[in-house]
Amino acid sequence: MLDNIIILIEVSQIRLPLNHQKSELEKALFRKLRVSQDKNFTWKIHRCSIDARKKGSPDIRLVYTIHLDAGPAEQSIVSKTKSSDIKIAKNTVFKTVKATSKSRCQNPLIIGAGPCGYFAALYLARLGACPIILERGKEAGPRARDVTKFWREGGSVDSESNVQFGEGGAGTFSDGKLYTGIKDRDGAVRLVLEELASHGAPSNILFKGKPHIGTDKLIKVLRSIRQEILDLGGQIKFQSRVDDIIIESGSIVGVKTSSGEELNSQNVILAIGHSARDTFEMLHRHGIQMQSKPFSIGARIEHPQKMIDRSLYGTAAGHEKLGAAPYKFVHHHNKKKGRTCYSFCMCPGGLVIASSSEPGLTVTNGMSSYARADANANSGFMVEIFPEDFKNSENPLSGIQFQREWEQKAFQAGDSEGRAPAQLLGDFMQNIKSSEIGNVVPSYRPGVLMTDIRECLPEYVVKVMQQSVLGISKQIDGFNRKDAVLTAAETRSSSPLRITRNSLMQSPSAKGLYPAGEGAGYAGGILSAAVDGLRIAKALHTNATSSL
Repeated sequence: MLDNIIILIEVSQIRLPLNHQKSELEKALFRKLRVSQDKNFTWKIHRCSIDARKKGSPDIRLVYTIHLDAGPAEQSIVSKTKSSDIKIAKNTVFKTVKATSKSRCQNPLIIGAGPCGYFAALYLARLGACPIILERGKEAGPRARDVTKFWREGGSVDSESNVQFGEGGAGTFSDGKLYTGIKDRDGAVRLVLEELASHGAPSNILFKGKPHIGTDKLIKVLRSIRQEILDLGGQIKFQSRVDDIIIESGSIVGVKTSSGEELNSQNVILAIGHSARDTFEMLHRHGIQMQSKPFSIGARIEHPQKMIDRSLYGTAAGHEKLGAAPYKFVHHHNKKKGRTCYSFCMCPGGLVIASSSEPGLTVTNGMSSYARADANANSGFMVEIFPEDFKNSENPLSGIQFQREWEQKAFQAGDSEGRAPAQLLGDFMQNIKSSEIGNVVPSYRPGVLMTDIRECLPEYVVKVMQQSVLGISKQIDGFNRKDAVLTAAETRSSSPLRITRNSLMQSPSAKGLYPAGEGAGYAGGILSAAVDGLRIAKALHTNATSSL
């Protein structure tokens, strides 16, 4: 993969009504550029977002950013327009090399087959490095069947095949969001989107302001990426949990798996995800440098999706170009002394799902299909947690224990059938135990037990949530409806620790060990995890080559 610069004209703030035709977009583009429409210029949509600040179909606009190739005329066109909406864009392209290229780094080990692990493997496989992926869970199809059975029947969760572990990582059972706050300084973000599209994701992820795949389509994409890795000489060993690492003279030299297999390698990528608690504990025993970091906990909150659509889009709600409305909120009750409350992993037209990876614990999260056609909108209703909130906070594993404590309380507040504790928002606000649901039917399976979720959350988290509801309702009309459903506990917003890495992207505790992705504390979501996988693979290959 080579870094290249592509120079184009970027035209932003082209605003058109929802029902516009493609010809109107082209006409508006050339009018803004002040050039004739008969010019033989190529252009494509770089980004399309929704401006719904003014609600209703007459006022909502689609806002386009266009990239146009005008060849040698680019600079003169931009100079003549004198508009801040028109500029020369220098786009860095993170370009792949041909699969026939050979690497001096052979058979690196990658622990984890989530987006971080798969994109690291894809990079290395295309270099001819023949990576070996070790994944504790199952491939996507059998994994989906295990998860569906758990949701349908309840009982004890399979600790190796669940929402957290298996091909695709935790993102496999999510909304499949593909937007991130990280900067695309090297073209890696764009490359990930292009790769996903080439492997079967909807092509609109390349330009939508808030792209998503959905669980149903993501599984097919994973299969396609897996096949390319295999075709290029890579290996993927499912149901191969890494139980130990082998370190000699300060360097990684191999790993041991749950089957007793020992694999040797001087290059190991840790792409383990945020719920690999036993792996974190094993690394800690080896003295691998890590530290506690903030995360968040709270509950999932459900509202009717149609209500959210009306709140955000007004009379335009239901328009085919809008789809199910997503929302986002951030609320600071006390900016100087308080904790921030915010929405997390909002799933329009989705489901609240059971997401535990260990028996005896209840964990909630959200999921949507690509169509986002289910009745409810749900989101994490989250409050910040800091290391100083933990007992023994100097221990990097203390955040894990904190999570487990509240997940266990949520399990105990449910029942033996696997139901999660839930409460109506109106009762939650009045500190009253709920006994029945209202018009909002909770989507969590195997079901919910109406109770008092305040027993499952720290008192200060409950207080911040209660204090935030009124403020959020000013942003999202109807958010404070009394029969909205809260289901506890949501604890896996991000990794509770960070595995330290140095300027070479390696652990300072073990040469050749590369902490990466969400589990290592360097990503948050599918896109950023995949990007970190690309960057860590590039660093690994560079380091391995330069050392020869």
